[in-house]
Amino acid sequence: KLHSDLDKGVGTVKYTLSGDGAGTVFTIDETTGDIHAIRSLDREEKPFYTLRAQAVDVDTKKPLEPESEFIIKVQDINDNEPKFLDGPYVASVPEMSPVGAYVLQVKATDADDPTYGNSARVVYSILQGQPYFSIDPKTGVIRTALPNMDREVKEQYQVLIQAKDMGGQLGGLAGTTTVNITLTDVNDNPPRFPKSIFHLKVPETSHVGSAIGRIRAVDPDFGKNAEIEYNIVPGDGGNLFDITTDEYTQEGVIKLKKPLDFETKKAYTFKVEASNLHLDHRFHSVGPFKDTATVKINVLDMDEPPVFSKPMYTMEVYEDTPVGTIIGAVTAQDLDAGSSSVRYFMDWKNDVDSYFTIDATEGTIATNELLDRESTAQYNFSIIASKVSNPLLTSKVNVIINVLDVNEFPPEISVPYETSVCENAKPGQVIQTITAADKDLSPAGQRFSFKLSSEASNKPNFTVHDYRNNTAGIETRRNGYSRRQQELYFLPVVIEDSSYPVQSSTNTLTIRVCRCDSDGTIQSCNVEAIFLPVGLSTGALIAILLCIVILLVIVVLYVALRRQKKKDTLMTSKEDIRDNVIHYDDEGGGEEDTQAFDIGALRNPKVIEDNKIRRDIKPDTLRFTRQRPPAEDNTDIRDFINQRLKENDVDPSAPPYDSLATYAYEGNGSVAESLSSIDSLTTEADQDYDYLSDWGPRFKILADMFGEESYNPDKVT
Repeated sequence: KLHSDLDKGVGTVKYTLSGDGAGTVFTIDETTGDIHAIRSLDREEKPFYTLRAQAVDVDTKKPLEPESEFIIKVQDINDNEPKFLDGPYVASVPEMSPVGAYVLQVKATDADDPTYGNSARVVYSILQGQPYFSIDPKTGVIRTALPNMDREVKEQYQVLIQAKDMGGQLGGLAGTTTVNITLTDVNDNPPRFPKSIFHLKVPETSHVGSAIGRIRAVDPDFGKNAEIEYNIVPGDGGNLFDITTDEYTQEGVIKLKKPLDFETKKAYTFKVEASNLHLDHRFHSVGPFKDTATVKINVLDMDEPPVFSKPMYTMEVYEDTPVGTIIGAVTAQDLDAGSSSVRYFMDWKNDVDSYFTIDATEGTIATNELLDRESTAQYNFSIIASKVSNPLLTSKVNVIINVLDVNEFPPEISVPYETSVCENAKPGQVIQTITAADKDLSPAGQRFSFKLSSEASNKPNFTVHDYRNNTAGIETRRNGYSRRQQELYFLPVVIEDSSYPVQSSTNTLTIRVCRCDSDGTIQSCNVEAIFLPVGLSTGALIAILLCIVILLVIVVLYVALRRQKKKDTLMTSKEDIRDNVIHYDDEGGGEEDTQAFDIGALRNPKVIEDNKIRRDIKPDTLRFTRQRPPAEDNTDIRDFINQRLKENDVDPSAPPYDSLATYAYEGNGSVAESLSSIDSLTTEADQDYDYLSDWGPRFKILADMFGEESYNPDKVT
């Protein structure tokens, strides 16, 4: 209620209200000054309002007192329940956790005024989820309430949490939320085999490395805590088998390490141990985290192919062995209980296999063709053995035959040597070192010997020095050689090998005599160099050649310049084709006189040049028949030409100079017709040519040809 001291209660004072909510939330009685709320208030929406009030004279409308400001505070009541803004919650806790293990903290928010009463004082409690979990009533922390909760017994728990204001007293408002709690796995269970003995039946034909059976131990744990490792306990039969873990099914996969044979052993027994890979030290007291089971394997008898006595056969034969000679044999047996005979045959793949044959019953291998080690040093083929009782059961073995060498080729110089000797060589000088090669397969320690042939031993030119290490040196025996006397020497060298029988060959070494300097460096070996004057050095020869080349260049340049000068002297302005203009010393026909030169380049290539008449004489008629350009010609060019024709026709000051203007189609026979201003009009009457007589004698011919008056010789000066 507002009241002014000047208000006498006679209705002369009027009260007004302004500010927050004036007229919408609050109203004032203008006569009494009573303030009323016209709608419900919500402290959580706006906790206070600032208003201004004033007393005004009813008659003068003037303020009786200064404007006063006051605040209306909204007093809180408990009208908001606690709310879990982050709910519902999801939490986890390891299984087998002790009592009081932390799980999660929840929090509820109350919008009421925490400074006024207990409207915002929240207390937490569990409505559902006991006795497994508990909650702190003040902090909202959830903890385990029972020890040794087992995930394998129950994994999921749903806990209902309540938050109540007014300190939990009667009449308080409450809110709830759900907490889903999962027990996470720990390795608290060892693997266990569901049975103590596993029986497996395996065919004896099973391949090494193949899986022959599976066993499984059960672990109720989850994830990596359930990962199992299997091992074979050393003992009877364990060395023939191996076991691995299937990472998807956690089964033990038994594999074969060695081949099985029913005739040798029919059954195997061994133990398999299953254990966890990831152990938890907190549960060691529970017991060992492993289990053991027995595996019994019975080998099944199968009809097997023959078995060769060796995994591979290697044989040797000399290359000169006669056809049909037995060089070896292969042996295969049927190891089954009812032994069957074996037949042998070759696995034909290529023509190489035809060099040998095999006896189908005995398995002996013999040569079928003559062998040549230099052509093929080794043969590799397969022999197949099959059972007579079951030909489909076969086995294969690889046979390698090495062809041994027989000394049949003589040694030769490894490279066809051609060497040189200086004219100033001294006796005993080594001019070349030679080596030998043998096409035969040289055994270890084979030696080659070198010597001169008997016919060359008595000649005093060169000799061969055998170094006893499969090389030899060619030495000089004379003091100097002359190319004038003999340019080439042919030295026969005899080379022998040390195999049996001994093979030898005579090799001819070509020796060329060359001119050398004092240090033994070869300067020239050419035949032409013999006939050069003595004392003429290489530098002098090069200088002479350069002089000759320079003289030839000078002569060529001089001749070229003379030809060019002669051509320039003969050329006159009349023959200057660069301007492509015809010059006359006297009056002529102007641009119509084109018989003196070829203007084909200026003509339309589409038009055939017919009727090449002289146009420097007066024509019989001045009316020319116009050819209409074809409709398909370029309209832009035609418009441009017509425009230029009109400009020249209406311009009387444009003299008819003897000049040549090209408009793309200029020339005789052009579809665009002549572009000359003299012949631009359709009729002769369209143009007056009388003014040509006033231009002087240089234009008399044109005036007589195109003027109206006839030619008068008296007027010529």
